[in-house]
Amino acid sequence: MYKILLADDEGIVTDTLKFIIDKEFNENNPEGPQCEIEIAHTGRAVIELTETFRPDIAFMDIQMPGINGIDAMKEIRKQNENMILIVLSAYDKFDYAKEALNLGVKEYLNKPVDRQKIIDALRDSMGKIDSMRKNRERELLIREKMETVVPVIENGLIYNLLLQEYFEEDIINYKNLLEITEERCFMGVLVFGDSREGNHMTNAVGSSIRLHKYYNDVRDLVRGYFRCFVGAVTGNKIPVMFPTNEEELSYNDRVTMIDRARELCRKIKEKTGIDVRFGLGRSVLPMEAMDSYNDALRALIQTNGSVAHIDDVPVGGNFEDNYPTETEKEIEEATEKGDEDAQQKAALAFFDWMAGTYEADLSDIQLKTLEIVLRCETIGYHGSSETYRFQSRSDYLPTILSIGADIDRLRNWYLEKLRDAVHTVSEASEKRAITTVGRAKEYILLNYGKDISLDDVSREVDISPYYFSKVFKEETGENFIEYLTNIRIERAKELLRDPNAIGLSMKEISGECGYPDPNYFSRIFKKTVGVTPTEFREKK
Repeated sequence: MYKILLADDEGIVTDTLKFIIDKEFNENNPEGPQCEIEIAHTGRAVIELTETFRPDIAFMDIQMPGINGIDAMKEIRKQNENMILIVLSAYDKFDYAKEALNLGVKEYLNKPVDRQKIIDALRDSMGKIDSMRKNRERELLIREKMETVVPVIENGLIYNLLLQEYFEEDIINYKNLLEITEERCFMGVLVFGDSREGNHMTNAVGSSIRLHKYYNDVRDLVRGYFRCFVGAVTGNKIPVMFPTNEEELSYNDRVTMIDRARELCRKIKEKTGIDVRFGLGRSVLPMEAMDSYNDALRALIQTNGSVAHIDDVPVGGNFEDNYPTETEKEIEEATEKGDEDAQQKAALAFFDWMAGTYEADLSDIQLKTLEIVLRCETIGYHGSSETYRFQSRSDYLPTILSIGADIDRLRNWYLEKLRDAVHTVSEASEKRAITTVGRAKEYILLNYGKDISLDDVSREVDISPYYFSKVFKEETGENFIEYLTNIRIERAKELLRDPNAIGLSMKEISGECGYPDPNYFSRIFKKTVGVTPTEFREKK
C-alpha cells in the first residue's frame, strides 16, 4: 500500500491524476501495488494532510492559493524527510526548478504531462519506497538482535575491566562493538538494600534477589539518564561504566551528574520499591577501572547520602575458613571514616582472635600486627594532607622485637598506632569541613549584597551543592538560606541604627543588603526580627 497526495488548485488536474492512478494500479492490477489517495487544493491543506495522512508520495503544483507549493514543501520537509516529492507545474522557470531540487524534489514535470510519464514517475518512486522500507526493516531486525546481545557485550566489557582478565585486543573489540571512541572512563556503582542506615544498606541479600526481577527496568532507567554501559547484578550491586575523554570532570559536569544521579535513584526506588545509593569514581584509563570502582564504593562509605562522588569526599584472595575478614575490613572502613570507637573495637577483636588462635606463633602475630598498622596509616595519609616521611617508621621493627612475647604490650602498641591513624583521618575531615565552611563564610560576607545562591557558594569552594549543604549545616547549625538571611538582616539592622545612614531610603537599604524588592525585604525583616524595618528604625 502506498499513500499518495495530489496537490493542485485545479480540480480537473487532481481528478485526472486520481483517474490515471486508480486505473493503472487499483483497478487493472488488483494483485499489484495499491494506492490510497488524498487530495488538497491549497498549500495549507497540503501541510495539514502531511501531518495526518502522512503520504509516501506527493504530486505538487507550485502555484496554489495561500501558501504556495514551494513554501508548503519546505514545511513538509521539516516533518518528513523521506517523502518523495514530484512537482507538476505550468511554469518552466529555472528559479522554481532550482529551489524545488534544493528541497529534494525527485522530478520536475511541466504541464501538460504525458500519462506515461506520470505512471513511470510513480513506479520509480514506489521502487525507492520499497527499498527504504526494506532497509528500515533490516535496521529494526539488526537493532532487535543487538538489544539482546548488547547487555552481554556490556557486561563482558565491564567485568573484563574490573577483574583485569583480558588481552588488549579483547577490549578493543568490545569498544568497537559498542561504538566507544573515548580513551578513558569512570566507574559508578549502584548499591541496593531495603533501607539506609548511615552509609550501610540493610538486607543486601534479600534486595539482591528481588533486584534480578527488575534488572531490565533498572538498566533502561540508567541508560535513559546517562550515556553509559551497565553491568550485571552482583550481590546487591550493579556496576556502571561511563566513557569519557576528560581526565577530570569539571565542576559543572560533576554537579549536573550528581543531580541527575539523585533523580535516577528516586526513579529506581519508585519503580522497584528497593532503596538504592549511587557511588561515582574518578576518570581513569580502562586498565585502571577497578581503581575507579573502588573509589565509587569508598565515596559511599565516606558519606550517608543517596549519591556520592569521590571528588566530594576526603580520600585508598581467599582466606582460611576461620579468618575474620569482616573484622579486618571493619578496622579499615572505620579508619577511613575517622570512627575511633568502631576502629578500636574491631582492632581489639582482631588482635584477641590472633592471640587466642595462634598463641604459639608469636612472629606471625607480630607481622600481622605490623601489617594492619601500616595499612591503616596508609589510609590515614590518603585521607589527610599530611606529608609521608620515608623514615617515619624506622623504630617500628625494633620496638616490636623489643616487646618480644609480651602480648599485652604488643596489643597496646598496636591500638595506639591505629588510634593515631584514625585521628589523622578525622582531623583532616574536620579540617576540610572547617576550611570549606570558613571559605564559604568569607565569600558570603563579601557578597551578601549580591544575588548569591547555594550553587554560587558551593562553586566557589569547589564541592557539589548537595554535599556542601550537608557540611555547612553540620558545621554552622544553620542551612545556607538561614545563614545568609541572618547576615543580611544583621547588616540591615546596623544601617537602620546608624545615624549617618538616616538619609537612606528603605529601597536603598534593602538593595545594599541583597534584597532588590523592598517589600520582600520588609516581610523577611519582620519575620526574622518581629517588627518592620520602619518600626525598628523608629525604636532605635
